[in-house]
Amino acid sequence: MLPLRRSFWPTGQRVNWSTFLPLLLAPLALVAADKPNIILILADDLGGRDLACFGSKYHETPNLDRLAARGVRLTQAYSASPLCSPTRSSILVGQHPARTGITAPACHLPKVELKKALVQGNDRVHVANSVTRLKPDYHTLAEALKAAGYATAHFGKWHLGHNMAAGETYEPRDQGFDVDWPHTPKAPGPGGGYLAPWQFITDPAIKDDAGRHVDERMADEAGKFIRASKGRPFFVNFWLFSVHSPWNARKDYIEYFKQKTDPANPQKNPLYAAMVKSLDDSVGRLLKHLDDSGEADNTLIVFWSDNGGYAYPPKKTDPEGYAEIPATSNLPYRSGKASLYEGGTREPGIVVWPGKVKAGTTADFLMQSLDLYPTLVHAGGGTLKPDQKVDGLDQTEALLGGASPRDRVFCHFPHGNATRDSVMDGFYAGTYVRKGDLKLIRFYARNDDGSDDLELYDLKNDLGERRNLAKEKPEIVKELNGLLDGFLKDTEAVIPKANPNFGKAAPKAPAKKKALAPDDLPGGWKNRAGKASVVEGALHVESKGADSFLGVGAGLPAGKAKLTFKLRAPQAGEGRIALLGAAGGAQILSVPYRTSGEAVWQTITVELEPKEASGILRLYLPAGSAAVDLDDIVLTPAQGPARKWDF
Repeated sequence: MLPLRRSFWPTGQRVNWSTFLPLLLAPLALVAADKPNIILILADDLGGRDLACFGSKYHETPNLDRLAARGVRLTQAYSASPLCSPTRSSILVGQHPARTGITAPACHLPKVELKKALVQGNDRVHVANSVTRLKPDYHTLAEALKAAGYATAHFGKWHLGHNMAAGETYEPRDQGFDVDWPHTPKAPGPGGGYLAPWQFITDPAIKDDAGRHVDERMADEAGKFIRASKGRPFFVNFWLFSVHSPWNARKDYIEYFKQKTDPANPQKNPLYAAMVKSLDDSVGRLLKHLDDSGEADNTLIVFWSDNGGYAYPPKKTDPEGYAEIPATSNLPYRSGKASLYEGGTREPGIVVWPGKVKAGTTADFLMQSLDLYPTLVHAGGGTLKPDQKVDGLDQTEALLGGASPRDRVFCHFPHGNATRDSVMDGFYAGTYVRKGDLKLIRFYARNDDGSDDLELYDLKNDLGERRNLAKEKPEIVKELNGLLDGFLKDTEAVIPKANPNFGKAAPKAPAKKKALAPDDLPGGWKNRAGKASVVEGALHVESKGADSFLGVGAGLPAGKAKLTFKLRAPQAGEGRIALLGAAGGAQILSVPYRTSGEAVWQTITVELEPKEASGILRLYLPAGSAAVDLDDIVLTPAQGPARKWDF
């Protein structure tokens, strides 16, 4: 049997299944007959109460409800982080994000940052600078299963790094996957929308009927892979784009949920409900392909989410008219995505393993996303390397009805906005430990004197985390705080610290907002985006919609150039930099860029290489964001001095 090599897959998008099929059907001495196929379905931003089988009285999820009925529903499933990339890394390598250093959704950024560090900024608290790539020296879940004889494929969102230069190895096919579809390693989400034509998929060969949902097409591609893998165990990593922003969905679904909305139900956003329904449709489509292949009875299926639900209003970025209604509610869990309260990390976990896991059951043992690594490697007959560090615990015995090896859960989130009044309740740098029913959260340097703020909750009697018992139970606080100290030391975590210089500078004058006329922008910029104002030295632009841009005379010669700028946007999306020719004004170059949507400043770098001299540079705002902030724009030509604009 020839080993699978990447050369069999010239691209992640175009796969000749008829050519690959005979290879899969060849005798495989390494593969045992009793190895289950494995499908790992990961939702993006789906809350712990978003499925009907997990308590939703508004969302409709018949396919996932049927899936849960075929296996065990885990009522105390956790993600490793309240944000996506850290949890994704925990699944693929079985380590805490505190150990890998991937602690924020920063893996789409152009800068390759592989070392953990503390940011020495001007904010009240110094927080972590997240690693921006999943390093290739990890022995990933895909690599472990591939070594055990599995055909491996990744479908959907990646957000763990992309290759910026020759020789880099951060993408799915570098990390153990034979197939990667639709190959969007730079995309933190479905920028431009879920419905075709898809703006965030750059391969021109991937086309579809207008209005088709990308997750639906993804399920069909996974179905092709499943059928082509007949005779060999397969691992399908099915990472949905749903239900992350941007907020858009099928119009008929939105109208349907609009008619059944109950104002008394905390879940009442028709747009988000429509997005959940499309997620469920796509899972159902994938399961239909599995059933039709005849492999369902020999397939282990896991369903999880990467963090808690978006329990906040979508605001102006919602084009459908539901901007002021929270996308979802995670009640009785407190808060949601980006929070260290339960709503940020409680997930809807489902495991189906025919003949092994008892169907139609519910289990309340603790299980965290990093446990999926050793559990699935065990199920697939794989092995860990002798010197491999794995923080996750093998939950096979617990899934089969026995005892769980886990009695505590840790979560380290060294980020946040350093204020108490964030709309995201609990979006603050901290770490928590849950042991049994008791949970201690350490918020770093949150007290007025710069000391840590401790909150203790009894989840058995206070699932909503409303009664802080820290002052009433000092001995328990001491014990759990000691566990946190041990965890942070063991993982070599980056620990946020109070900024000793914060507030010592001369007091700043109150922020002034200066409205600007359409063409009255500093440095000769022309505004074709909407209302603009300067706030605290940054340009604030309220986008008027699609194709909103700022323009400036560039005067660039042909050859390599670079544009860098700082941008803050409340939603993930794709913008672009365009160059117009020196004569005639025709567009000669268009280069996309992407934003994380985490409402923090990020530095964007766009490489430009016009083949001819250009006259005008246009900075198109990211699609889906109603308002953005810009600062420190620098244009560096191939030759000559750089031009810089600040506001």
